[in-house]
Amino acid sequence: MNEKIMFAERLKSALEAAGYEARPSVLEREFNLRYWGKPITFQAVRRWLRGDSIPSQDKLQVLARWLLVDPHQLRYGDSAYNSVSEPTPTWEVSSSSDEWQVLLLYRGLPAAQKKVVRDIIETFAKAHPPKDGC
Repeated sequence: MNEKIMFAERLKSALEAAGYEARPSVLEREFNLRYWGKPITFQAVRRWLRGDSIPSQDKLQVLARWLLVDPHQLRYGDSAYNSVSEPTPTWEVSSSSDEWQVLLLYRGLPAAQKKVVRDIIETFAKAHPPKDGC
C-alpha cells in the first residue's frame, strides 16, 4: 500500500481514537486552532485524509501533540523503533482525592465523551486563565 494512503489511515484512526470525526472540516478547524503558522486549507487537509499528501514535519508535530500519538508512529506507522524521549513530567503540586477521582472517571469514558469533557475544560480555562501560572 502507498505510504500516503497508509498515513491517511493512521491519521483517521488517531482522529477517531481522540473522539473526532475523520472529516476534512473537523480536521481543518481543530488543526488551525492549534497551529501557529499560516492556517491550513480545507483542500490540504482533505488531501491528507484521502492519502494524496503527507503534512510537513511542523504540521505533523502539531497533529501528533493534539491527537496524543507519537509523531514517528503517525508518520511511519512503525511503533518499534529507538528514540530519545523526554522524561515524563511530574506534577509540582499534589492532587487532591477529588482531582484523582475526576481523573479516574475521565479515563473510563469513551473517546467521544472525553472530547466533550476536554472541550468544556478548555472553554473554562480560556474564560478564567490561572493567575499564578499553573
